[in-house]
Amino acid sequence: MTEDNITPAAGAAEATGPQLSLQRFYLKDCSFESPSPIETFQAMAQWKPQMNMNLTSSNTAVGDNAREVVLKVEVEVKQDEKTLYLVEVHQAGLFLITGIEGDDLKQILASYCPSLLYPYAREAISDLVTKGGFPQLLLQPMNFDRLYQQAQEQAKASVAAPTAGNA
Repeated sequence: MTEDNITPAAGAAEATGPQLSLQRFYLKDCSFESPSPIETFQAMAQWKPQMNMNLTSSNTAVGDNAREVVLKVEVEVKQDEKTLYLVEVHQAGLFLITGIEGDDLKQILASYCPSLLYPYAREAISDLVTKGGFPQLLLQPMNFDRLYQQAQEQAKASVAAPTAGNA
C-alpha cells in the first residue's frame, strides 16, 4: 500500500484560475439630515412622501490583488417639494481578486461586488431613518447586473451617436 503525502492544504495552495474572496464589509461613511423635523413630525398625518435614490460605486486598488469597492447610496425623501430627510451611506468592502482581468474584472467590480454590499447599505439606511424618528424605509432589492448592462448600452450608444459638431 502506498501513501500520498499530499495534504488538502497543499492542494488548495496550488489552486489556479480566477479567484474572488471577500475579506471584510464595513461602513465607510454615513449621514442623516432632517432640515425641519418638528414641522415634518407635525405634518405626518398627511404622510405621502416621494423618494429619490441615487446609486454609484467606485473601486480602488489597495494592494497587488486587493480592491476596495465602495457603494454610495443617497436617498432624498420629499413631500410637496419640501425635503423631509436626506440619507447617505458609503458601504465598503475589501475583495481579493486574482486571475480576473479586463471586461470580466470591470463587471465584477461594477456589478457583483456592489450587489454584495447593497443589503448592508439598505440596513444602515433603514436604521438611520428609524433613529431619525421617521417610519422605517425599506429599499427595494436592486439588479446590479441589469444596471451594469444598461450603463454599457448607454456608453456604446453615446460613442456610436455622432455629435452635432461633427456633422
